[in-house]
Amino acid sequence: MQNKTNPTIWAIGDVQGCCNALDDLLQHPEIAEDPNAHFWFAGDLINRGPSSLRTLRTIMSLGDRAVCVLGNHDLHLLAVYAGIRHQNKSDTIDEILYAPDAEEIIHWLRHRPLAHYQYDHLMVHAGVMANWDVKKTIKLADEIAEVLQSKQWKKYLQKMYGNEPNRWRDSLTGSKRRRVIINALTRMRMCYPDGSMEFGSKDSPSNHKSANLLPWFDVPNRKTEKTTIIFGHWSTLGLMVRKHLLALDTGCVWGGKLSAIRLNDRKLVQVDCEGKGKK
Repeated sequence: MQNKTNPTIWAIGDVQGCCNALDDLLQHPEIAEDPNAHFWFAGDLINRGPSSLRTLRTIMSLGDRAVCVLGNHDLHLLAVYAGIRHQNKSDTIDEILYAPDAEEIIHWLRHRPLAHYQYDHLMVHAGVMANWDVKKTIKLADEIAEVLQSKQWKKYLQKMYGNEPNRWRDSLTGSKRRRVIINALTRMRMCYPDGSMEFGSKDSPSNHKSANLLPWFDVPNRKTEKTTIIFGHWSTLGLMVRKHLLALDTGCVWGGKLSAIRLNDRKLVQVDCEGKGKK
């Protein structure tokens, strides 16, 4: 993947407002030795952890060296800011909402994609539906990006939430189409063998012995099975490194670790979390 013209890239799992851990990671000798390194963040930059505002400011300060895809917690912040979603008791986003530069931060967040493909790696927050190839995944993610960056973005987010439809059809239009795209890229974990999404399961796949449920990446005939996919979202799955899969949510906010993998050689760097977030 890497050559003389390509930067060193570290893919980083869910930070979720644990900025002390992020600072420790960025200052790790293995990472800090290259001042030109780039960082790919697999979504859920904020929420539940104690320093959501500082986390966003830190990542924003990296400029073009940071590539971020949106996760479900990041979209939740946008929905709360838009006035179409109430905060949860476990949220730690007040400091963002009342920051003097809140408008600038929200603008920056709205301009992050839901999928990123470069150097033969596809990064999303949660997963990719079995009947989407890379080209289709990026095309559909771009549909959401166009909506989020529009002047009517608040209106479009009003119908973002819901578990239906739970499968993709090319004939889908409007809010139903957008909901399936967003759910797949930011919420999906387990699926039925036909590729339709199931949203009730959050445990490790080993705890689901039903033959009717599979991790999204084990659905038969998945069109991206030969593409390396980077994702987070699934702390109970934890670190998983396969030839074409890099799962990087190692539960930092729950007292686990914050993980980074260097893409060219799969060097793993992990730092301890600063403490448990809100549940």
